[in-house]
Amino acid sequence: MPYATVTDLQDRLGEARLQQLTDLSDPPLGIPDHAVANKALDDATAEIDGYLAGRYTLPLNPVPPVLKVHAITIAHYRLLGNAAGEVEREDYKAVTKYLDAVGSGRIALMPPKDVPPMLGAGSVLFAPGSKVMGREVA
Repeated sequence: MPYATVTDLQDRLGEARLQQLTDLSDPPLGIPDHAVANKALDDATAEIDGYLAGRYTLPLNPVPPVLKVHAITIAHYRLLGNAAGEVEREDYKAVTKYLDAVGSGRIALMPPKDVPPMLGAGSVLFAPGSKVMGREVA
């Protein structure tokens, strides 16, 4: 199941831009090609899952909203292909950097449901005035 839909992609890019990127027919049909858009979204989902597979059980349920934004960014970048500009390249790099941080555990994608209590050695005991070690202690 993709993290974003064609409707999400169209809402972000606009119908005219989505048509320009997906209508590969000769002659053009004048409408967005949903099959091309879905393929780009499926590829984006597969790429995201590649980063998350070692850390999270897939498929994610519920899907964190941030993944929709990242899936759209990746799909847009993939649809542009060689026509991607500097802005799109930087957006893509930022997304992959974020996903790498999630995959390595530096960033949590979602809060844990049950956070276990912090384990430790207990409280610290201070005893000022009594020396335990030194030359004077026999």
